Amino acid sequence: MSTSPQHHHDAEEYRLTDPHVTELLDRATADLQPQFQGIFGPETIRAVLDETYTQLNATARVHTHLATLATRFARERLTSIAKNQGALVSSTPEVLFVCVHNAGRSQMAAALLHHRAQGRVTVRSAGSAPAETINPAVVLAMAELDLDLSQEFPKPLTTEAVEAADVVITMGCGDACPVFPGKRYLDWELDDPAGKSVEEVRAVRDEIDRRVTGLLAELAPEAAR
Repeated sequence: MSTSPQHHHDAEEYRLTDPHVTELLDRATADLQPQFQGIFGPETIRAVLDETYTQLNATARVHTHLATLATRFARERLTSIAKNQGALVSSTPEVLFVCVHNAGRSQMAAALLHHRAQGRVTVRSAGSAPAETINPAVVLAMAELDLDLSQEFPKPLTTEAVEAADVVITMGCGDACPVFPGKRYLDWELDDPAGKSVEEVRAVRDEIDRRVTGLLAELAPEAAR
């Protein structure tokens, strides 16, 4: 049985007119359908894809692979929506990291927790005002730990991501996050890597890693050993 997210507008509102983009998103819709079979129909999947593409198109500097990035982000969004509606049930705790631009702190935190949790925690990140690209100094600092952020991209904060998370960790984005009862909210005060050297970013990275390790010990003690 298909269902559709209540907060989405009509699919046609986000229908894009460029024939090449339309073809790419048609293909992406078909690729996503098997994963959400019985949960969302193709119209809903396409509506989320079109909306996501439009959002990323407004902020991304590089548009060459935008349809691919939109597909990745739409998959995350559809998963969150399905979880919020009770159509998908998971016993894995979910953590959402949020900073202003999703170009530094939240990206490092998400990558570090994903690496250390080894699948025992679902990890997302987002920005209240996403930047065009990931901070290059952040990419270099994370590469020192063999963690590749070169394929990541800043993503906008969505209500469904906050609602789906068990723990929401903010980093300098104030009260931009919607508040849902029963969720755990933490605020990590950390220096903003923007404009800092790799050496300075390294210190921020190591502090984030320390906090991530502590969080993991709470959420999945077996993964922290």
